[in-house]
Formats: sequence, structure tokens, C-alpha cells
Amino acid sequence: MKPSHIEHIGIAVTNLETAISFYENVLGLKCYNIEEVADQKVRTAFFKVGQTKIELLESTDPEGPVGKFIEKKGEGIHHIAFSVENIEDQLEHATEMGVRLIDCKPRKGAEGLDIAFLHPKSTSGVLIELCENKKG
Repeated sequence: MKPSHIEHIGIAVTNLETAISFYENVLGLKCYNIEEVADQKVRTAFFKVGQTKIELLESTDPEGPVGKFIEKKGEGIHHIAFSVENIEDQLEHATEMGVRLIDCKPRKGAEGLDIAFLHPKSTSGVLIELCENKKG
């Protein structure tokens, strides 16, 4: 597996509007996209810093993955996402290397990316997301 770059860093927040205000007013970044990803039970907001994006994640359901994360650990870095090509092959490679998968097959994520998560128990405690932009 050889990621081309860090696609984004996901940050769990309790209030998207408050967090957006901080990133815009204090850091001077511009939110360029807000979207709801219903199957992941989140609302997201995106910022660009160079080639890397920051993705703020607000849970829309306390029982969703981000809601549970915030309940256990509080707000903060939730995951790091790497851009890859041939995501299906990368998942197969990870399995062959003994990595535990959360997603055995890619699914649709924010911004139309194909995504899949690697379990933090196999990645030194870090939730890793693989992303592929098949739109080109």
C-alpha cells in the first residue's frame, strides 16, 4: 500500500457551527463544503490547508460512530484519511497483511469518495480511512 497523500484529518466536534467559526475566524480558513452523510450519521464541514483537508464531524445520532466516539473520548482527532488508488486492492492487501478491517468493501463517503476504514486495533490505536476519488 502506498498512499499518495493525506486526504484529510477527521475531527469529531459536538457543534459544527461553533467549530466552523473557530476554523474560519481564528485560523482564517474557509469552509468550502457542508454535507450530511446519513449512513454514517454525521454532518461534515471541510477546509483546505495546502493539499490536505480538515473534516469536522458532528454526530446526527448519539448512537452513531462519531456520537459514541465523543461520548467515550470527547472532541478531538477522530481519524486520518489517506488517498489511495485501487481501494479494493488495498483492502485485500491489508487483509493479507493481517490488518483487521471495519469495511471489507468500500462505501460512499463525503464528497463522493469511496472509503473504507481499518480497525484501530490493527493500526496502533489510530482509526485509518482509505479514500479513492474515482471521479478523477
